[in-house]
Amino acid sequence: MKMTENDMRIFHDILKPYLTHAEVQKMRDYIAHGKITVLRHSLDVAKEAYLLNKKYGWNADLHTLLVGALLHDFYGYDWHSRPLSWNIFKMHGFTHPEAARKHASEVFGVDEKIQNVIVSHMWPLTLRSFPQSKEARIICLADKICATKETVFR
Repeated sequence: MKMTENDMRIFHDILKPYLTHAEVQKMRDYIAHGKITVLRHSLDVAKEAYLLNKKYGWNADLHTLLVGALLHDFYGYDWHSRPLSWNIFKMHGFTHPEAARKHASEVFGVDEKIQNVIVSHMWPLTLRSFPQSKEARIICLADKICATKETVFR
């Protein structure tokens, strides 16, 4: 399934205020998986989430869905340059959802629903942060799809 011109217009209208922000542009400087930047990954997750929602008729709130997807990895640092922790619960996979939630709250003042989307996107790895809305569950799924593609098909 591909995005139509109307889909692209909706997508860009919702995300434009975020994409032009300097803090979001910094996501171009960090690598997510393989050679994919955090910004590219986040846009891919937003697109995948949008298309899943459309294909299956889940009727998610598009603002929450797309902004949550864009900001789900908005942690604001290069995790590759951080010291490796031998405490598994301090490793990036466990800690970055909360760092991204906090950063998105500070920079954009995102609401609680988007905060849950961000903090729960690594579920079930982060067992305590359950996706509470259909938007959060869609992004959790879309993130797994995109991360798998980026990691396996480098």
